[in-house]
Amino acid sequence: MSMSRIKKILISQPAPLMANPYTEVAEKYQVELDYKQFIRVETVAAKEFRQQRINPLDYTAIIFTSRTAILHFFTLMKEMRISVPDTMKYYCSSEMSAPYLQKFVNYRKRKVFFSPTGRTEDLVKVITKHKSEKYLLPVAEEHSDKLSDLLTEAGIDYTKSVMYRTIPRELELEKPLPYDMIIFFSPIGITSLFENVPDFKQEDMIIATVGPKTALRAEELGLRVDIKSTGSRQDPPMPELLSNYLAEQEG
Repeated sequence: MSMSRIKKILISQPAPLMANPYTEVAEKYQVELDYKQFIRVETVAAKEFRQQRINPLDYTAIIFTSRTAILHFFTLMKEMRISVPDTMKYYCSSEMSAPYLQKFVNYRKRKVFFSPTGRTEDLVKVITKHKSEKYLLPVAEEHSDKLSDLLTEAGIDYTKSVMYRTIPRELELEKPLPYDMIIFFSPIGITSLFENVPDFKQEDMIIATVGPKTALRAEELGLRVDIKSTGSRQDPPMPELLSNYLAEQEG
């Protein structure tokens, strides 16, 4: 692979409303950024949900890992005409997600709990203080088992339910792709690339991935992953890795 200068980068996410870390990197190294959302999230159909034989009203608390989970849980409840009782308690992955509940329920602090740090382990510590609850955990079709494994270890009475899925999004892409680098954030994003560009050839294009599953999917489909971010808080984030790569390119 030749080390040609990076001039244009495609970030496979929606365009931000304001400056972000990628913007700062682009300005520093004078590269052009383009944003395109490669994926979309859809709520599972009511018929599909019923096949799981889960009645949300059998539970006393819901665990939400993201705003996306909140949105699709209440979307599904509305479609199925299920009225969530005021007695339901909610456990959120972070304080940032908790206020989003106000769009769907009468928000009262006494029934909303969250991880004080945003870490999964600390959310489980909060949940462990309320072991008498019967928990429902809405998840995506493809999801990490980290939270459910910790809940099982802690002896929590919970049930996982697939309520939404991430699928490739149909894109209008210029061909051949006018980019020197593409940054991916999910395995489905990689799948979306090949669905939208079936004859894609990487050649000298730089592929960057966030998360081990994203890198694995890329490699399974024959791509060379040049920049890998684990996505872990303990490791350098993608903007930092990108900055280092561009700095090395400039020598």
